[in-house]
Amino acid sequence: MSQHNAKQAQFVQPQKKKNLPVIFGAALGLTALVLLAWNILGSESGRYPTIKAVQGQVVISAAEVSDGKAHFFTYRNGDTNVNFLVVKSLDGQIRAAIDSCVVCYRGRMGYRQEGDYMVCNKCNRKFHTNLINDVQGGCNPVPLARLVNGGQVVIRESDLIQGAMYFSTNPL
Repeated sequence: MSQHNAKQAQFVQPQKKKNLPVIFGAALGLTALVLLAWNILGSESGRYPTIKAVQGQVVISAAEVSDGKAHFFTYRNGDTNVNFLVVKSLDGQIRAAIDSCVVCYRGRMGYRQEGDYMVCNKCNRKFHTNLINDVQGGCNPVPLARLVNGGQVVIRESDLIQGAMYFSTNPL
């Protein structure tokens, strides 16, 4: 090797192999894994206070949900969170519904409240709170039977378990 070539070799770094395809593949794989985990666990996980059933019933203080605002709760059925809402409508009735509908349930996005309306977070349709439990089907909140007795809102655990199909990773 000539002196010139030896001097040049001293300052020239060996070319590194191109790792771009490996880095891109790893990033794509990680993104897919995160999205899969989010879908399996459901975006609703941990959003609302978890409520437990006692002797086959979930009991909520009527005073707690009588302010005209929708109150969201989660009932845990095995490994599935069942979200539901309780709201006192303008007509003075305490109403309850699964936080889902038969049309948009696969999106697992539920509802939000805007004034006296519940709005589907997936399709943005509005439903007056006075109609919860009275109107069924379509994008209306899935009715949840409830009994208001002695200052308590009582919901049967079996009805919440039935509502789990709207939140399951293998729905309907």
